[in-house]
Amino acid sequence: MTIDSALSRAFIIHGYSATPADHWFRWLAEELETAGSPTVVPALPNPENPDRQQWLDVLASEIGIPDHNTILIAHSLGCLTALRYLSSLSEPWNLGSLVLVAGFLDPLPALAELDDYIAGGCDVSTISGHVERITVIRSDQDPYVPTAHTDRLAQQLGVTTHVIDGAGHFLSSDGIDTLPAILPFTAR
Repeated sequence: MTIDSALSRAFIIHGYSATPADHWFRWLAEELETAGSPTVVPALPNPENPDRQQWLDVLASEIGIPDHNTILIAHSLGCLTALRYLSSLSEPWNLGSLVLVAGFLDPLPALAELDDYIAGGCDVSTISGHVERITVIRSDQDPYVPTAHTDRLAQQLGVTTHVIDGAGHFLSSDGIDTLPAILPFTAR
């Protein structure tokens, strides 16, 4: 993995009912740090009962205005949050890499308690024009996010979905404590 160690910085955005220490987030942060990219995994408040504005405020505080040396990786509800943050930016901005794992824009039948947070999705039509490389990753069978939801997100962003067989929702309970397949997509 080649990273512009002088300037690159990475952010990993967790999702619903998760913390920065869960799943593969700490592992990836350590991999990126070892490769020379300072990495932040912000703790989003009240992950069991997420508030849209609170989560966006954390991203604004932590990320600020991204540039071509910024790598943004998000998982599940963190994907929608990251996309909303990016679409809210009014200043000129450019993002080096955007990696969305189990992302979606539509309500989730398996998690109706998130309907209010998800309501309205996100207009992603302008995002791809600001991002050098977009990657959307999903499993072949996800119990929470229908595969069609992730494929639709990829289509709206103008990319092809990368499928990892047997990864479920990319949770530690699915056996996913590391995610080596993501590393090529985080390289600058």
